[in-house]
Amino acid sequence: MSKKVGLFYGTQTGNTESVAEKIRDTFGDSVVTLHQIYEAEPSDFDEYQSLIIGCPTWDIGQLQNDWEEFFPTLDNINFSGKLVAYFGTGDQYGYADNFQDAIGILEEKISKKGGKTVGYWSTDGYEFDNSRALRNGKFVGLAIDEGNQPELTDERVQAWVAQLKTEFGL
Repeated sequence: MSKKVGLFYGTQTGNTESVAEKIRDTFGDSVVTLHQIYEAEPSDFDEYQSLIIGCPTWDIGQLQNDWEEFFPTLDNINFSGKLVAYFGTGDQYGYADNFQDAIGILEEKISKKGGKTVGYWSTDGYEFDNSRALRNGKFVGLAIDEGNQPELTDERVQAWVAQLKTEFGL
């Protein structure tokens, strides 16, 4: 198993894919390998000790379609001993009652399968009412709102990747 990072994402409009690419590029030195979840096999997860999971919250607090289809397959993956970071895209104003729910849904399932969550992110600078992605007052991962705060995306990605480099031991 390598020290590399596998980034598994689903995208509907392209925002999550764009953020995945920014994360990969910010890590640099070909550390991160991107995997679109609709092309992924359970065995792909075995190649990595460190994972990043990216998913937009779709509709009203739901997983993006490709993640929705892959979700039952997570039961067949052993995440024990793996470090898992999450990032999501969403609309904090239009969907204030379920902002970033998708990464919360994924984190809950993967944690039950043995994954250790890293990359918690402060809620400072966001305005929302409720989220399934909150644990102890923080998001389970990086929250991106390309619709309302695109000017903050690069800065947030850079800060989060710096945090992950430490947490992943890279």
